[in-house]
Amino acid sequence: MQIFFQTLIGGVSLGAVYALVALGFSLVYRTMGLVNFSHGNVVMIGAYMASTFYLTAKLPFALATVIAMAVTGLIGVIIERVLRPLENKDFDLMLIGTIGFGIVLEALATLVWGATGRAVPSPVPAAPLDLFGIKVRTYDLVVLAIAAAATALLMLFLQRTKRGAAMQAVAMDHEAATAVGIHVGRSNAIAFVLGAALAALAGSLVGPLLYVSPTMGGTLGIKGFAGAILGGFGSIPGAIAGGIAIGVLDSFAAGHFQGYSELVTFLVFTILIVIRPTGIFGERTVNRA
Repeated sequence: MQIFFQTLIGGVSLGAVYALVALGFSLVYRTMGLVNFSHGNVVMIGAYMASTFYLTAKLPFALATVIAMAVTGLIGVIIERVLRPLENKDFDLMLIGTIGFGIVLEALATLVWGATGRAVPSPVPAAPLDLFGIKVRTYDLVVLAIAAAATALLMLFLQRTKRGAAMQAVAMDHEAATAVGIHVGRSNAIAFVLGAALAALAGSLVGPLLYVSPTMGGTLGIKGFAGAILGGFGSIPGAIAGGIAIGVLDSFAAGHFQGYSELVTFLVFTILIVIRPTGIFGERTVNRA
């Protein structure tokens, strides 16, 4: 039973990272109807940025994470500005463009940081906590707390601010939002910035859990994407639930099937999607392609 709960907590912690990645996918999809296939590589850039500021510049981990989010948010702006002329004109080319950006980001990471990758030490004491007889890594609790706080702030922004309300309006009806004077391009840019910032946060948090390398974006992107689909693509609550579900599934599969864990994870994911194609929370957006 102790092993079960330890595996569960570890899975929820990793799932919180996947949830942040899934939120980035969902934000862009809600506002533009576009799947940003470069998102996983943006996560990787965020991980490298945070580790560089933390290990090389010797900044506190929290400050390194915030700076990485700000810098990576600028990458989101660049991607959106390049894609903006294609919106509502050539959707296929926009998708190809996001794939191209991903390739470029991975190549740049290899050029700047090398292909060998790096290990990031935990920023908190390594000794696990004893909670009712269950050994829990302190850093797992830190990841959960930060991910929960980031999600709460995102929800407050979307529901309590004018910019957030504008993004919600664009997500519901692009043409109607334009008709009432909402600047759709600005809403799209904000979505990309927030998505990139969440990606950087996910990359920063996952650094001490996994090995930071130029290819890590592929794995994190796929699992975050799977989480978004499982929860209901475009749904904010769905992205959270789906990301955590993928993390828990991944953790238990790794514990029981070891080398076949990836196969088991996506086999179960496929079965769940066949049973409920729209995901846990159903489809919440309109595809404007």
